[in-house]
Amino acid sequence: MKNWTIELAAARDAARRAGAMLRDQMKESFRVDYKGEVDLVTDCDLRAQKLVFDHLSGLFPEYSFLAEEGLDRVTGSDSQWIVDPLDGTTNFAHRFPVFCVSIGLKHRDDVVVAVVYDPTRDEEYSAVRGEGAFLNGLRLSVSSVGELDRSLLATGFPYDIRRTRSNIGNFQAFLTRAQAVRRCGSAALDLCYVAAGRFDGFWELKLNPWDVAAGGLMIREAGGRTTDFAGNPMRTTFSEVVASNGLIHDSMLATLKLGLGGDGNHDRT
Repeated sequence: MKNWTIELAAARDAARRAGAMLRDQMKESFRVDYKGEVDLVTDCDLRAQKLVFDHLSGLFPEYSFLAEEGLDRVTGSDSQWIVDPLDGTTNFAHRFPVFCVSIGLKHRDDVVVAVVYDPTRDEEYSAVRGEGAFLNGLRLSVSSVGELDRSLLATGFPYDIRRTRSNIGNFQAFLTRAQAVRRCGSAALDLCYVAAGRFDGFWELKLNPWDVAAGGLMIREAGGRTTDFAGNPMRTTFSEVVASNGLIHDSMLATLKLGLGGDGNHDRT
């Protein structure tokens, strides 16, 4: 089996470079544009993406590359970097300090390397398939909470919520069945918090590969479970995810049925 040590070190370096820029720039002025009705992009997203791309493509020019801000380079390689250069852009634009840089490396059909860096807390989550998940070098483990009504959950809402009302039914269903539900605004960090045992579970829909690639591996390496709303093992091409410590997973899936799965969209795009 291939050793991914070099790729992990490169991803850590790229995430920290981009994160440092974001942390510093948040204190300064930056440009905010709209990709949709409420979907923001800042010039810092683009600068972070260029920093990550230049670093990783310089070291691994043969690898394909997929990133949120319109970057999709196909080389024919079995390996592909999947990057969200600034997950939590709305938070960042309002200077709310919950955002991160997320980098995953997919080899064939599996994510094998993951790094998520939170620059405001200097928290670096990392994982290599089969080797565990870590936070600043300390091994992570999901929580041991076994009952949904004692669980702290997290979720998020898609950008088209004003028109579709997506996920509101699910949110209402969980509000009355879990201990509490949080909405932090960064899917990558939410997933890492499940891996760290800070959250017991997370669900969201209308996600993209860069939202879940790194965080999904983190949870699996920390002993948790990731699926779609129907219970199928999660893949980066799925647009919905349920992530948990494993103990409350079936209860979460059952609750999602009560919430009617948001808007009923289960596309695998």
